[in-house]
Amino acid sequence: MPNLPDVVLWSIPAFVLLTVLEMVSYRLHPDEDAAGYEAKDAATSIGMGLGSLVTDLVWKIPVVAIYTAVYELTPARVPVAWWTVLLMLLAQDFFYYWSHRGHHVVRILWACHVVHHSSRKFNLSTALRQPWTSLTSWPFYLPLVVCGVHPAALAFCSSVSLVYQFWIHTERVDKLPRPFEWVLNTPSHHRVHHASQGSYLDRNFGGILIVWDRLFGSFAPETERPVYGLTKNIETYNPLRVATHEYAAIARDVRRARTLREMAGRVFRGPGWEPAPEAPAPAAPTGPRRTAGSGPRPAPPRPAAEHR
Repeated sequence: MPNLPDVVLWSIPAFVLLTVLEMVSYRLHPDEDAAGYEAKDAATSIGMGLGSLVTDLVWKIPVVAIYTAVYELTPARVPVAWWTVLLMLLAQDFFYYWSHRGHHVVRILWACHVVHHSSRKFNLSTALRQPWTSLTSWPFYLPLVVCGVHPAALAFCSSVSLVYQFWIHTERVDKLPRPFEWVLNTPSHHRVHHASQGSYLDRNFGGILIVWDRLFGSFAPETERPVYGLTKNIETYNPLRVATHEYAAIARDVRRARTLREMAGRVFRGPGWEPAPEAPAPAAPTGPRRTAGSGPRPAPPRPAAEHR
């Protein structure tokens, strides 16, 4: 088993320090246009983050069991060296892109990920607003295990990605020099991802790299100030409701569905999917129906000579 450090655990002091510094910066240099901080919102984000530490321990049990079983069955093995870890990070980032994109376009997956987008603020505490039902991501990384990546090495790569994405949740950093903006996921790109405007929706899914979005057509630059939150915001700071509100909405929609097809659409289509409206029934004739041979017959046309 690879002996790799727990980068998330080692980064917690930096998370706390940077968040405090950002709070102080808003006190000393307030920005009327920036979303800034709100005590209840920040407390909810921090509470969601602490809760996710507990729930993730539970969800990891079946995931580790599946990954371990697959790893034992596959004949492939990827050794852990500095250069293979770099390749693993690149591969993990590629599959993270598709996992992240999938969690935006499939509603049952969105029910997990919507937690992270539920804040109308955008600051370093928002990065801590993590879901409590994170059992939906593991299938996306299964190809790496099949190819011989040890589950512990995959966990390390995922942790590096998570730590990297902490610092991009801020409005205090403007755009970086163009080469960095072209390759890396930056605060500017991630502000677009968290925005609720129509032109920004479902854009910039990258974790560490933004090149996947450029390659697969989901990139959008930051051109106007983002408005953060959901297209339909939730009016609650209750962590339990934040964690479960979309699952409750899916359950209500499924109960109201009239067909099995609509039920499936409510679960597996996009978050805003609605069934096509039923075609109106044809209007019934208002006059008496006429059968063959009944009623007066139309007069024959006049001879051409009579038309003057």
